[in-house]
Amino acid sequence: MSALRDGALVIAIDGPAASGKGTLAKRLAAHFGLPHLDTGLLYRAVALALVDAGTDLGDERAAAEAAAALSAEGLADPRLRERAMGEAASRVSSVPQVRAALLSWQQRFAGGPEGAVLDGRDIGTVVCPGARVKLFITAAPEERARRRHRELVGRGETVSLDAILEDIRARDERDSSRAAAPLRAAPDAVQLDTTELDAEAAFAEALAIVTRLSGARR
Repeated sequence: MSALRDGALVIAIDGPAASGKGTLAKRLAAHFGLPHLDTGLLYRAVALALVDAGTDLGDERAAAEAAAALSAEGLADPRLRERAMGEAASRVSSVPQVRAALLSWQQRFAGGPEGAVLDGRDIGTVVCPGARVKLFITAAPEERARRRHRELVGRGETVSLDAILEDIRARDERDSSRAAAPLRAAPDAVQLDTTELDAEAAFAEALAIVTRLSGARR
């Protein structure tokens, strides 16, 4: 696939859980030949470190220490994709010291010569406010719950749709109301609602937006 040749292309993708931002980020990164970082995995890894150590998720000092010690190798643990880690990550991500420890990690990743694609909840507002392209991906909570339910069931987990919808609404409230880097669209982000779009249609819309804003060839 083509890649931008006249400078670094940083694509910042934000949005709530199960909005489709991760899938779009991976596909855009592959299309433009750019490295991709799912920043949510960083927070899941911090939470997992606390769980493995038997430490309470509310221990802010321990969470900050885990964030400071985070290595790229830890992001490959399959347990990070489990439903429990998503909820745990939402809790530790509200700790300012954790966010501060992970900020430089993310900015170094984005600072490569060709650029990068990062997805998360504060990429366009905090991590990469100067990104050439900013997308804010959203979808109705009910649709996001259905998507997450299909994903978890496909991995063999047993969970009710109602429970997932409750989790998503709770995470939305926690992520948007936290004091440190709350979830919100950057003023110059293009918003894309994927509620009525399948994966291919969402990618086509996102690719058109990136191409228009960056000048990159399709």
